[in-house]
Amino acid sequence: MSTTELHPVQALDDAALARLFTDARTHAAFEPTPLPTALLQRLYQLASLGPTSQNCQPARFVFVATEAGRERLLPHVAAGNVPKVQSAPVTVIVARDTRFYEHMPTLWHVAEARANFESKPALARETAVRNASLTGAYLLLAARALGLACGPMSGFDAAGVNRSFFPDGRWEVDFLINLGWPAGLAPRARGPRLAFEQACVLA
Repeated sequence: MSTTELHPVQALDDAALARLFTDARTHAAFEPTPLPTALLQRLYQLASLGPTSQNCQPARFVFVATEAGRERLLPHVAAGNVPKVQSAPVTVIVARDTRFYEHMPTLWHVAEARANFESKPALARETAVRNASLTGAYLLLAARALGLACGPMSGFDAAGVNRSFFPDGRWEVDFLINLGWPAGLAPRARGPRLAFEQACVLA
């Protein structure tokens, strides 16, 4: 079904959907061309516009773009992921701020929001985990929208990354995303996806 059959005004066209979803793949090899800081700033600005609960914005991002930064990260990456990090001009550490609520007086219109999270640590952690992961996904889609190739990754020692990059314990790593312009062999064919009937329920 073409997007124009769904709604001729609001829906993105098929080319845009191909860039974001249908033609997009996870990449493991990248050109060595550095990514300009202005591009990374634009990437963050777009991702930050995605919704989070109570506008809490707990996601934090470390753009590992130097050899020194890679040397800190690589010892904590699974062996199979090392060449991917070495290839990427930027690896993003998607993290969460465990004390995100300190910014709530600026971000949310209810004065009691900060105190509510401070007094309920389980709620604060649940909120940080969910919304940081969500914003990491926004960052991936924003990168695709800007023409970048993405390689999101698990396969790393979270405790090691936290010790190396977040020794004060306030931020915590969630996952990694390699970014750059695509290079080398085309990504492998997309793996199977569950059908609507297998994954969805109309209630």
